[in-house]
Amino acid sequence: MLAFRHIIEAIEAEGAAALVTLARVQGSSPREAGARMVVRPSGGFHGTIGGGALEWAALAAARDALKGGRGPAERRSLALGPELAQCCGGRVDWRVETFDARDLSELRPIAAEEGEGPAMVAAHIGKDGRVQRVLAPQRRGDDLTVSLPGDNGWTEPVGRTARAVYLFGAGHVGRALALALAPLPFAVRWIDPRREAFPAYAPANVQLIHASDPVAELPNAPDEALVVVMTHDHSLDQEIVMAALAAERFGYVGLVGSKTKRARFLSRMRTAGMTEAMLAHLTCPIGVPGIEGKDPAVIAAATAAQLLIVNEAPGQA
Repeated sequence: MLAFRHIIEAIEAEGAAALVTLARVQGSSPREAGARMVVRPSGGFHGTIGGGALEWAALAAARDALKGGRGPAERRSLALGPELAQCCGGRVDWRVETFDARDLSELRPIAAEEGEGPAMVAAHIGKDGRVQRVLAPQRRGDDLTVSLPGDNGWTEPVGRTARAVYLFGAGHVGRALALALAPLPFAVRWIDPRREAFPAYAPANVQLIHASDPVAELPNAPDEALVVVMTHDHSLDQEIVMAALAAERFGYVGLVGSKTKRARFLSRMRTAGMTEAMLAHLTCPIGVPGIEGKDPAVIAAATAAQLLIVNEAPGQA
């Protein structure tokens, strides 16, 4: 979530904004520490801290804070079961901050990093009770984590921490998968040699790449990127898959198709000299097991779920 950009947009449109952050989570909670929600004076909001009674109470607290004007950060601790009748059973602390035009000069550099990061912000509670933030001098790459030990000081990640997905093919399934990945923590590079195959518009996390030589995109892909292949040409599919498997550095290499297609591709790739260790990393058919539907939207949903599983596996980015 581009929280600081949403805060700036709210200030420019309505003169003020509130930021609700889950500062600490103990036990079971609908969202993790660091989850955020930006609230406008009009009642509109971006993001979520978990929905239900917790979010409803936080929205009310944010609206009340906005009515009081720009002031110190407010913190509240809630037991989800006894106080909100939620079944999670944990305890959460939320922090509500208010902003107006006086904060724009501090917010803009952080908002700029949200589009360029990842980066780290160092934060603490100032003498006036407001949260003071400054960009950390050095970036730490993809290992950014939320660290919120208390109000004396903590760090916050900003910027792109999404996993790279290289999606080859702009056919029906490719289009469905690009849409399925739109709200998920992925940065999609969507590649096809046919410019006319792309839609006029794409989700914000999807970059359209017209490439006459799609295979040439792979050397520039980051390590542990997820590669999904579904072009209009089986020979091109094979060329991309062979290059991705031979690199031995990607977190996932998936090929759309049947078990018969898998067997034919494996046979051809063995003949081409690929090792069994390389071939073992091919996922084909793609998608979580048990979902057999062949409608593009069904394949896309099953594949998006599979990519989430891979992304959240221990030790993965």
